[in-house]
Amino acid sequence: MKRFKIFVYIMLLAVVGLLTACNDDDSFTTSLNNQLTFSSDTIRLDTTFSKVPTSTKTFWVYNHSGDGIKLANVRLEQGNQTGFRVNVDGIYLGQAMGYQVNDLEVRDKDSIRVFVELTSPLNGGTEPKFIEDNLIFTLESGAVQKVNLNAYSWDAEMIKNLDVTQNTVLQSEKPLVIQGGIKVAEGATLTIAAGTTLYFSNKAGIDVSGKLKIEGTADKVVTLRGDRLDKMFDYLPYDHVSGQWQGVHFQKSSYDNEIAYADIHSAYNGIVCDSSDINRSTLKMQRSTIHNCQGFGILATNCNVDLSNCQITNTLNDCAAFIGGKVVLSHCTLAQFYPFDGNRGAALKFGNTITGKDYALVQFDVLNSLVTGYADDVVMGSFNDKTEQHYKFEHSILRTMEPKELDANKFVSIQWEDPKDTIQSGEKHFIKIDADKQNYDFHLSEKSKARDIGYTLPNGTSKTDHDGVARDDKPDVGCYEFKEK
Repeated sequence: MKRFKIFVYIMLLAVVGLLTACNDDDSFTTSLNNQLTFSSDTIRLDTTFSKVPTSTKTFWVYNHSGDGIKLANVRLEQGNQTGFRVNVDGIYLGQAMGYQVNDLEVRDKDSIRVFVELTSPLNGGTEPKFIEDNLIFTLESGAVQKVNLNAYSWDAEMIKNLDVTQNTVLQSEKPLVIQGGIKVAEGATLTIAAGTTLYFSNKAGIDVSGKLKIEGTADKVVTLRGDRLDKMFDYLPYDHVSGQWQGVHFQKSSYDNEIAYADIHSAYNGIVCDSSDINRSTLKMQRSTIHNCQGFGILATNCNVDLSNCQITNTLNDCAAFIGGKVVLSHCTLAQFYPFDGNRGAALKFGNTITGKDYALVQFDVLNSLVTGYADDVVMGSFNDKTEQHYKFEHSILRTMEPKELDANKFVSIQWEDPKDTIQSGEKHFIKIDADKQNYDFHLSEKSKARDIGYTLPNGTSKTDHDGVARDDKPDVGCYEFKEK
């Protein structure tokens, strides 16, 4: 019994001590000198499409003042007028709360977390409009502090699913946001007019059983890209991250597709062409770019494909892969500098067999083209000697080993890029290769050996380059003609 009384006495002393300590720690002040600090005084949500929720951003509210601070009120200055949504320390500042919260406490050396999202209203214009609000912190002392919330809101036309069953033209001064995908039925033609930009959600793409025509011009390029306008990191926009949307898929029933002056980037696969009748044109693509894909840049199996003045660069799998069919590549730049995975594919792969299936390679011509990359060998072949194979390379730069037994009919005026003699692998051909910030410019640098080594092709392909710039009588190989700065 005596031991029990001693135990109770000790416990009472401990409780009194704990209460005293808590009372010391929980002392609050109304001094104007004691204020909160914020991990950021401005929260920017970049550019967002009107009526589309943004990703969530957060910041911390700290009390380093030496005493506890009571907040009389935390509120959105403009209520619900701007579309910002805020959660403070687990409390949502919604309509039921009057877009505010009262009587919060932040003890000394403690913090609370704030979450911010935005669904902006329509602004009625064609250009992004700046919007802002302030999150107001009113302290019990009467001090008022604020954190600015801002973004650019851009009105867009939202298309959930587009089934093209008759000839259709897509054209808009506003962004077109494709949320569910586009399907072009057999017998129908989808035309995308010059200057149009399509923004695709992650699972959306263009599936073509009929016909696709992209009619960009040198000064009004058609852009196909993902719909994320924000940034993964401060230095890295999501638009520079591969795999943001699904790309373009031409089914076996799709013929006579034409793409001119298009920028197709940050897709999973840029373009996939299914096996079809090689005596009919599946795709003719001119002066266009396929860049930064998480799969293939272009994968064409047993198709009739003609690419001229095109840039196909930076893909996890092969930049350009052609199995069987009839293929002509004229004045193309195929450059493999994909930064996210060391197991990246080749810049160019061609052959007559894939996954146990053989397809006759009836024609494969590479003319006036630049094929390079990080690796020592970026040109790969896949052949079954029992199946037809016809290929030739003329007036091109190839980053691969020169064949020991060179067939002069298949390799004409080729420069074999020896990695031992190449500073920074194939990078020196180009103006900028910045893998850290995903910033690339594949126009030719002054040091590139691709300058003046091509020949004028008889079909007019050499007349102007990827950008519509006139070539001289000694055309450069690849899709760009060098220009003095």
